[in-house]
Amino acid sequence: MRETHGDLDRALADIVAIRMQIARDTAFRGLGSATLAATGALALVVAGAQALLLDDPTARPVVFFGLWVAAAVTACLLIGFEAVRRSRRVHSGLADAMVFNAIEGFLPAGGAGLCLGLVFARFAPDQLWMLPGLWQVLVGLGLFASARILPRPVPLAGAWYLLAGLTVLALASETRHLSPWLMGVPFAVGQGLVAIIIHRHSGPGDGSTDGSTDGSADGDADADL
Repeated sequence: MRETHGDLDRALADIVAIRMQIARDTAFRGLGSATLAATGALALVVAGAQALLLDDPTARPVVFFGLWVAAAVTACLLIGFEAVRRSRRVHSGLADAMVFNAIEGFLPAGGAGLCLGLVFARFAPDQLWMLPGLWQVLVGLGLFASARILPRPVPLAGAWYLLAGLTVLALASETRHLSPWLMGVPFAVGQGLVAIIIHRHSGPGDGSTDGSTDGSADGDADADL
């Protein structure tokens, strides 16, 4: 009886491992282009509001970064909700594994950005002007890390974020002031670029990049598991 129970546990563990491996090798189709574009528009709205309402963002870093953190959380919630909803429709039985795999790719960059913010705020508040550029660099690295499960042109968006982040660091170093537009414009363009890539590589029904070929293959794999 114990041997049978042990064999069952091993079989279940093997099934979980197989599902995770398939998820790692399958293109993630849970991202929606409209939602991504909306997060880019949100970045422009926040930047415009700060430009109008904050006379000197550098003198009020808590308000400045607080609004951007709130915008980032809102964007993550919107993208996450859409990813879960679409994945359950497109990836069927692999939905949870696919979403977890996508989060795993971005998690290191997101965690590093959070830690950088805390360290700068606690130990180097006079260097907070560097955060916008560093955050953009980290987003670019996150896109590169997730490129294997996203459409092939996605690294172009990653390259944009890297270039934008380095440019923002260079521009901000001249005045060492916080600028809403140096935060908002790069994110708006970057999210818009990702949205265009996702839209152009989405199939009519399920977001597949190659029409029925890849879609049917993924559907068969999901159904089998």
